[in-house]
Amino acid sequence: MPTAQHPGKLLPRNTLAESLDAGKLGLTMIIKQVESPDIALAAKKSGYDAIYVDLEYGIIPESAVAPIAAAARQVGIAALVRIPSADAACATRCLQAGALGIVVPKVKTIDQVAALVKACKTAPLGTRAIDEDWFAGEENQRTIADKQAIMNARTTLIIMLESPEALALAEEIAAMPGVDIVHIGTSDLSQALGIPDRYDHPLIEDAYTRVIAACRKHHKVAGAGGMTSNRTIASKVIDMGVRFMTAGNEWAFMMSAASERAATLRGLPL
Repeated sequence: MPTAQHPGKLLPRNTLAESLDAGKLGLTMIIKQVESPDIALAAKKSGYDAIYVDLEYGIIPESAVAPIAAAARQVGIAALVRIPSADAACATRCLQAGALGIVVPKVKTIDQVAALVKACKTAPLGTRAIDEDWFAGEENQRTIADKQAIMNARTTLIIMLESPEALALAEEIAAMPGVDIVHIGTSDLSQALGIPDRYDHPLIEDAYTRVIAACRKHHKVAGAGGMTSNRTIASKVIDMGVRFMTAGNEWAFMMSAASERAATLRGLPL
């Protein structure tokens, strides 16, 4: 995975890339229902490295990406977007709106991955144009090659594996320059394998073993999602080598805390 490089005064910080570069666990909060830009501050205060706006399963419109990303940049947390499908055009729009990374679901072919790299990364990895908003003032004096290297290092491309077809491509995906994280969507993968929510099943362990080995071989980051509420399984995959996790979504977190508080108060003697 490319380094995030030392943050400049004006350049947007990719706090997720910084944590991963430092050998830490990168944690992301999924945003599915809360459209307010304030959610970026809430995630930052709660200890997350990134948020990702879920355009695949959430109800938030694509038009909300820009204000949420702007707020994230101000408070110092990376804003990612999970696009609805392996759609390079949608990825480009979200990056231009200020996102610092793209999460790609529903991957079926290596050609789809290559198209996303091309759309999300600048030369020499792709064809994305330099975003001059990144390089205002003194930063604008950098060379074109330097600007391209900075944008590529601070734009995180995450490819999800959620099916047997995608899992079979793990080695090729991890080997592709421009891919930063290879991420197993455990819930969807378990269903596709005919073992729904069996996160302790040997087929799931084998999937993690294969993906983590491919990531180590090609110096990429292995990711896990869909099972992080299971402390035992989460601990196991971290021990195996996972370093990026989607920890859950904002609505589930709110419901959990609200339910716990209600139960505590109703349990008090009258």
